[in-house]
Amino acid sequence: MDRVDCIVVGAGVVGLAVARALARAGREVLVLEAADAIGTGTSSRSSEVIHAGLYYPRGSLKARLCVQGRDLLYAYCASRGVAHRRCGKLLVATTQAQLPQLNAVIASGQGNGVTDLRRLTRAEAGVMEPALACVGAVHSPSTGIIDSHAYMLALQGDLEHAGGIVVLRACVSSVNCVVGGIRVRMHDGTELQAALLVNSAGLSAPLLAQRIDGLAPQHVPQGHFAKGNYFSLAARCPFTRLIYPVPERAGLGVHLTLDLAGQAKFGPDVQWVSSPQDLRVDPDRGDAFYAQIRQYWPGLPDGALVPAYAGIRPKLQAPGEDARDFLIQGPADHGVPGLVNLFGIESPGLTSSLAIGEYVAGLAA
Repeated sequence: MDRVDCIVVGAGVVGLAVARALARAGREVLVLEAADAIGTGTSSRSSEVIHAGLYYPRGSLKARLCVQGRDLLYAYCASRGVAHRRCGKLLVATTQAQLPQLNAVIASGQGNGVTDLRRLTRAEAGVMEPALACVGAVHSPSTGIIDSHAYMLALQGDLEHAGGIVVLRACVSSVNCVVGGIRVRMHDGTELQAALLVNSAGLSAPLLAQRIDGLAPQHVPQGHFAKGNYFSLAARCPFTRLIYPVPERAGLGVHLTLDLAGQAKFGPDVQWVSSPQDLRVDPDRGDAFYAQIRQYWPGLPDGALVPAYAGIRPKLQAPGEDARDFLIQGPADHGVPGLVNLFGIESPGLTSSLAIGEYVAGLAA
């Protein structure tokens, strides 16, 4: 049986960031990815937004790691030449009743250490984005966009430069906690023993945790799948910044984001599904998109929305429940030496990825 210091399961953006942090700390790292390429799950189906850190409860892991990760990510992109743009965003209220929510978002952001937010009047928002319809807005200049795949390739390069290895088509079938380490068995019969196992399997993280012999069931949360559908804009986009409506209970509403080529897309909405393989975008959902988008962009032309893609968020809360924080369990939480579980790593996981990597490396140390 081969022995390795650290095994990270999952080569999404967070798994790669964790593996990179461990390798840079001098650990021997092996990343096991079930797919035939890195970043093919949730990491490949996001809005590619670098979040500022506005919405998350003060003191939560999401708040702390988003703000820390945002600064690390901008610096990393600049140093590695990863394409990105600090384009900023406008969070908009479209009715008078929503105006108090803008103040609440500013207070939340400031409590999390976001110091550059500015409240805008209708006229000020209109100067910045003439096509926008709103009664007030908040400008977040620290929000940006990134080429997420280029970022993951850079993380993989750093990992490999530090001696780490990514193994593709490596599906874990079982995990046993044994004396002196953790034994991992692959579907092809290969067995490995590691001093540290990091479960960063994203949508499959709870399922993998259920297969860890020695981990008590009460430490394995129930996962839920929230599908987010996106529609692209088949017309010229009049906006230069991201446009977000005030937050909804289950998400951030149908917002407008831009990619680095200037292509606009709208989404995600929230559609609870039973399978993470349910990735088809139903064109009929576009009717609701038109209605929501026209609240802040009345000039959206008929027939301009085209089904684009869907992503699945790994939620820890069930439909109708309040949002849950990231759940990062170390040995102090579950009592299993050498095991770290990452559950519910949804947005702002991309923004937080480098900070999550440092956090997990600290737990492992």
